[in-house]
Amino acid sequence: MMFQIFALLIIFQLKHFIADYLLQTNYMLQKFRPDWGFFFPLLAHAGVHTGFTLVICLVVAPHLWWLALIDLITHFIMDRIKAGPKYLGRFKTLTPRQFIQASKIVNSTWEDRSKKYAMGRAEEDCKELKLLYEAIKKEDQKKLKHNTYFWWSLAVDQMFHFMVQYGIIFVLVMDKAL
Repeated sequence: MMFQIFALLIIFQLKHFIADYLLQTNYMLQKFRPDWGFFFPLLAHAGVHTGFTLVICLVVAPHLWWLALIDLITHFIMDRIKAGPKYLGRFKTLTPRQFIQASKIVNSTWEDRSKKYAMGRAEEDCKELKLLYEAIKKEDQKKLKHNTYFWWSLAVDQMFHFMVQYGIIFVLVMDKAL
């Protein structure tokens, strides 16, 4: 039984990698659309997961074919939450360069920056530069926060998918054990 559990864990991990990354097409990436245009691309993506899960279930315990429908429904819902612009999809990641630039601004003070930008300028110009700097700093703080939330939402998405897979594995293994 331990071998079967281990084998199913590996198979489902490979299934998830292939379906979520290698077989995800540009069409399926339209699941990020804000309108109802997301529906069929997301259904196609979740359908790929469903197909793999169905094959696994048919090989291990054909009468548990319906577990593939659980994968379809849960994958569809979780991915919409992750991708939907009104939900977790509103958070964006930063490139390494953007992250470094934003971090430098956020972790600096006007006094640090003013030496570089205000040198030789009139006091009135310095006040305007300081206001601009504070606005940029606030915007960069928001970008860094969204970057963090993006990675958290991706982690929650992946954790949820794996938990569903563990549940499917549990049902498949318990069916054989009983």
